Amino acid sequence: MERKHFLKSLFVSAISTPALLSACGKESEEVTPATDTTGGTTGTGMSGSCSVSPTETEGPFPTKAPASYVRSDITDGKTGHKMTAKITITNTNNNCAGLAGALVDIWHCDAEGNYSEYGGTGMQSTNLQSVHFLRGRQTTNANGLVTFTTIFPGWYSGRATHIHVHIYSASGTSLKVTQIAFPKAQARPWPPSMATPRV
Repeated sequence: MERKHFLKSLFVSAISTPALLSACGKESEEVTPATDTTGGTTGTGMSGSCSVSPTETEGPFPTKAPASYVRSDITDGKTGHKMTAKITITNTNNNCAGLAGALVDIWHCDAEGNYSEYGGTGMQSTNLQSVHFLRGRQTTNANGLVTFTTIFPGWYSGRATHIHVHIYSASGTSLKVTQIAFPKAQARPWPPSMATPRV
């Protein structure tokens, strides 16, 4: 298969609305794949159709050395609402079957809207260049699944609450950059200690 067709065929299942609603009220919640428009669940074993996730920007705060952060728990001591993020990578050219052996990097900001590995500039005044919280890499299993333990993402001015996702082939070739966005009505106000959410 040509690379351009393969790239078009990648699908990253989004986080479902029901999981977000229940996550706000419990100590820990599993985040599940979204439901597709035909009523089936996206992911391995799905019969029917799935769609390709839109391509999004990697920056402005991408992970500088993603291969260094192979881990499932990416909290690094950050406090916040604990969340399990399960992301399934599927291939639309193969009946939406799970893509095994893909490298999946995720990263997001903390409750204050700050990213690790960056800072000390006008875009992010807090200098966090020497830490690596809320960043991690996993390899998809036979079902195309990766699982991360994290906290509910924060946000910063001008952006919705989101998690960045970058998918690579086993050899390290970039296949897809996308984002999982949380609906505004369900993601804010968060965390409860913030008097004024950043919108």
